[in-house]
Amino acid sequence: MGLGILASIIVGGLAGWIASMIMKADTGILTNIILGIIGAVVLNLILSLVGIYAANTWIPQLIVGIIGAILLIWGYRKLR
Repeated sequence: MGLGILASIIVGGLAGWIASMIMKADTGILTNIILGIIGAVVLNLILSLVGIYAANTWIPQLIVGIIGAILLIWGYRKLR
């Protein structure tokens, strides 16, 4: 069934915020939400290509979102 829109925004915001703290990125709340949501989507896609599926519950999606957002921040820094 999935998390739903509101839960995805909350989990994405938390994931982006935690990732920005880990990576010491100075981002705002909107950027944190976007990083977390896009990070989760991108990493879920990558994981599904290798046959790994994270459960559609808060904790697994939070972990995937954090790792995905960290990868996005890292990639942005490498491009810049």
